[in-house]
Amino acid sequence: MTNRTRTNALLLAGFCAFLFLYGLGQFGLIGADEPRYAQVAREMLQRRDWITPVLYGQPWLEKPPLYYWQAMITYSIFGVSDWSARLPSALDATLLVLAIYFFLRRFRPEFELEGALIAASSAGVIGYARAASMDMALTAAFTIGMLGWWAWRESGKRSYLAGFYGCVALGMLAKGPVALILAVLVIVLYAVAAREFNLAFKTLWPPGILLFCGIALPWYFAVQMRNPNFFHAFIIEHNLDRFSTNLYHHPEPFWYYLPVTALALVPWTVFVIAAFAEAGRSRWGSRKSPGSGEIASENQLDVFASCWLVAPVLFFSISQSKLPGYILPSIPAGALLLVEYLRQHLLKDKGASVAKGLAVLHGLLASAPIVPALLIAYLVTQHRLPAGRPMLMALAIAFVLCSGIALTLVRASGLRMLRFITLIPVVITVGAVLRRGSPAIDQTLSARPVAEEISAIQTRPLPLAVYHVRRELEYGLSFYRNQVTFNYDWGTVPQQEHLLVAPENSQVEIAKLVAGRRVSYLGHYAAQRLDYFWIAAAGTGSR
Repeated sequence: MTNRTRTNALLLAGFCAFLFLYGLGQFGLIGADEPRYAQVAREMLQRRDWITPVLYGQPWLEKPPLYYWQAMITYSIFGVSDWSARLPSALDATLLVLAIYFFLRRFRPEFELEGALIAASSAGVIGYARAASMDMALTAAFTIGMLGWWAWRESGKRSYLAGFYGCVALGMLAKGPVALILAVLVIVLYAVAAREFNLAFKTLWPPGILLFCGIALPWYFAVQMRNPNFFHAFIIEHNLDRFSTNLYHHPEPFWYYLPVTALALVPWTVFVIAAFAEAGRSRWGSRKSPGSGEIASENQLDVFASCWLVAPVLFFSISQSKLPGYILPSIPAGALLLVEYLRQHLLKDKGASVAKGLAVLHGLLASAPIVPALLIAYLVTQHRLPAGRPMLMALAIAFVLCSGIALTLVRASGLRMLRFITLIPVVITVGAVLRRGSPAIDQTLSARPVAEEISAIQTRPLPLAVYHVRRELEYGLSFYRNQVTFNYDWGTVPQQEHLLVAPENSQVEIAKLVAGRRVSYLGHYAAQRLDYFWIAAAGTGSR
């Protein structure tokens, strides 16, 4: 191992450990999906069932099993916890970064570290690497598959094509047919852009198709045999209906994914846009020969990366149901696109500098996240940024970093410093969120402290119910207490003695809902404005 390789390995290990793994359990599971997916994996492990996803003892067929399988393994090794539920995504993100590194080391040597660190430090990758969800599993499998496809196209080696088919199959197990659809869209879009119209047909390799079927289809057949309603629940409702209707109430405008993609690419957004624009110019302005439609060989990868970046955004923009994580598979393409931009500019001019306007815009966007990161406790608890000294200090730090980045980029060889100076605000931002924001996030957005308080005040195990609370809290309580949470809003008022979590000052409403039963106030959780009650069993009277 050369000194350069050893240094690269240490840098990648350090950044992946910090960006993806450090403080993974500093705050509890948040949102509805994290605790729900974590609980499904726990119940599958308890039942020793690797086929049917189960939630609260009932089949839960909304998602394929890859994340559940990964979480079951981490639970088996480390025990069930919020951080072990997030660990699969962190490891998937690390695999994604390593795949980009080795791909660029083979096909774009000397720029492998840049590409890997750009991908690792993108906001979308960092965020979903720290979430117990399917999105990172899909993105990692899809990214490795598309890198394999391009490696096959450039080298002709069928082993790369086999890797493409195998990874798309894993994507099918991560989130369903969307992995195959996106792969087809990227390849067809590139074939059209490159005027290589037979490329899509060349990709259809019978042994690869068999490999894809051998990996992806056995679970689909097995789960359908055990659960006859699987096809309707998963394919019809959670794929076709989710795409074509607003069945799950996630409507957004057509242009929704433009700002979402821009935010997911932070802090590299400005340069990725510049690279995308340059790739477009190279597509129409750079040809092998006059009148030829073929792309010059040095411009082929950036056009492929552009097609990869655009395809998921276009596809999901058409969907009637939109969530931010859907376009995560686009983000690694932004890293490849930026690497090609850097490579082409630095090969032409070793001392390349950056235009002042581009340098200032990049400095602003790279340093801006530091302000909300330093003030995240205010944002989470008060839903606003504070005035006065805290804001002035945060703005001053951001200004110093912005100035330093811009001044460095406009100097000779400034472009060579892009990776180093941009990673500085990334590290500060992530560190600030974890250090300053974790307690506030945990107390106000997670069910973990609520579950701990309930455990502290109850004298014996009792059923738990909720009334008029966020569904995030309901799912979170079910995970942290490992029990079904009854919901008064759905008419499921337990007849037996139980505990109830409800919004503060809701005693009168609760008394009406359990008329004739004794109700005792147990305590208050101020951070989420919740009250706890003990409810007597039905038929025992109010005294």
